Amino acid sequence: MLATGLNIQTSPAGLLLVRIVFGLVMAAHGAQKYLGWFGGYGLTKTGEFFVNLGFWPGRAFAALASLSEITSGLLVAIGLLGPVGPALMIAVMIVAMITVHWKNGLFAAKNGIELPLLFATLAAGLALIGFGPYSVDALLGMSGRWSPRVIVMVLAIGIIGGFASAAIRHRLRTTLSA
Repeated sequence: MLATGLNIQTSPAGLLLVRIVFGLVMAAHGAQKYLGWFGGYGLTKTGEFFVNLGFWPGRAFAALASLSEITSGLLVAIGLLGPVGPALMIAVMIVAMITVHWKNGLFAAKNGIELPLLFATLAAGLALIGFGPYSVDALLGMSGRWSPRVIVMVLAIGIIGGFASAAIRHRLRTTLSA
């Protein structure tokens, strides 16, 4: 359906808007941790926080989480590599939900899982919908190459990776406190 008086399709334009805003916000969130940009703490302080969460070495885990957020956000914003960026986001958000937010319930007002749950859900939705015609994948002719089976497999890898990372933390915390 064409917007009245405009020569753009509204659904692909809406998808582009969601991808750009969501992807750049996620990348900025990672840049806060890694580079200290946008009022963030930077890698050293974020690494100390990760140690308090049970991740050791904290700086290395903080770097992996930050770089995953930056990379996934940029992949989503430009629409490249289909479900890969969303799967990275989901993995990091699962870890955040389990290690930081779960004990606080649902809502963000009490530091609950609300925002990482929304981020993970939006990432999964974008992977399942696809990036649309205004994406680098479409420009490169890769849009149709992501079969539903491959998309689900990539998302499953992200989910498993998130839970595995949280389990490593638990195992490290138990080992270090013994």
